[in-house]
Amino acid sequence: QLQLVESGGGSAQPGGSLKLSCTASGSTLTYSAIGWFRQAPGKEREGVSCISRSGASINYADSVQGRFTISRDNAKNLVYLQMNSLKPEDTGVYYCAADRPTILRSRSWCGTRATEYDYWGQGTQVTVSS
Repeated sequence: QLQLVESGGGSAQPGGSLKLSCTASGSTLTYSAIGWFRQAPGKEREGVSCISRSGASINYADSVQGRFTISRDNAKNLVYLQMNSLKPEDTGVYYCAADRPTILRSRSWCGTRATEYDYWGQGTQVTVSS
């Protein structure tokens, strides 16, 4: 059972940057694909980015392509989401999620749908405003 913990949220001005981190308490992220999702008030949770176990496959939502960068450091048991050129519409609660390790999925797989993930963090608030 993975217990995910996000950190790094906060407030930023439009055009600013924040870096989110995701780690697993008492366990390892090494064998899981990781997804970042966000949920704005009154809206459904949406996929932002994902990274495969191997790190070889990465996907971004069109709305963040070119501004956000996902990465992982398995030695430190961390996955990052570097967010640059922030916009007010990036405001929301950001969640990291991990899939249950399985041999049925390629090491190069990562998914963009919330239903593909089994473990979730509590979320960290990101607010972008002037």
